[in-house]
Amino acid sequence: MRPHIQCKKVNPISNVQSLERALTILNKLSEYPDGISIARLSEQVGLTKSTIHRLLATLSNMNYVVKDLETDKYKLGLQVLFLSRNLLNNSNIVNIAKQYLEKLSQEVNETVHLCIEDSGQVIYIDKIESNQTIRMFSRIGSRAPMYSTAVGKVLLSDMDQNHFEEIISNIDFTPKTPTTITSKEKFLEEIEMVKIQGYGLDNAENETFLRCIAFPIFNHKGKIVASFSVSGPTNRVTMEFINETLIEKMKRCSLDISRNLGYIGS
Repeated sequence: MRPHIQCKKVNPISNVQSLERALTILNKLSEYPDGISIARLSEQVGLTKSTIHRLLATLSNMNYVVKDLETDKYKLGLQVLFLSRNLLNNSNIVNIAKQYLEKLSQEVNETVHLCIEDSGQVIYIDKIESNQTIRMFSRIGSRAPMYSTAVGKVLLSDMDQNHFEEIISNIDFTPKTPTTITSKEKFLEEIEMVKIQGYGLDNAENETFLRCIAFPIFNHKGKIVASFSVSGPTNRVTMEFINETLIEKMKRCSLDISRNLGYIGS
């Protein structure tokens, strides 16, 4: 006679409710890139602190959420980016910008990157490779410092003041090359220059022998939502080439993409 095995019944309604609550938490965390406390999160989503804590523990174990040990605030983890890695090409800005960035890359025959800011870093969301034999080692989804990249400087130039100050305060200005800006004062002057001239330069500051120029992409509110760059070896991307060719071509490209995002400025 077989022994009787009692199976624990799983309540499907309870599981669905937990899933719904977890997704609600992730959606709310997406609104707070700098993190949010459990108490504040509890108020925002209408759940008890104990329920929030239990769900966050599970999400943290799976790297969908990370906790800042200094502030005790929670924010989205990199697993969310992993899930979206195949959706990046379908995102609105990537879709809209691609044809213009491909045309630009063909015209100048250098690598073009499309970037946004995430957690105080530059993240590459698209890349159009050149036909040149010497190419940049970069990939979609990879990250780079904001202080040593042209795209980072552009993204910082139009940032909310509180977020800007938070990012700047966390930069240690470690020299990546002999030309990297290594002081806060000089970097702030650099950002002011970006605001005046409308573009950013990386004069071999992130990688030795690679020069980069970046322009902004504006949304319908006139805010910078992304930045794109042209990069190449300093012997190809010379200052003469930048001043005589790239600035004008990239300015036109910037306006074309921004117009498609609803930008009405000049």
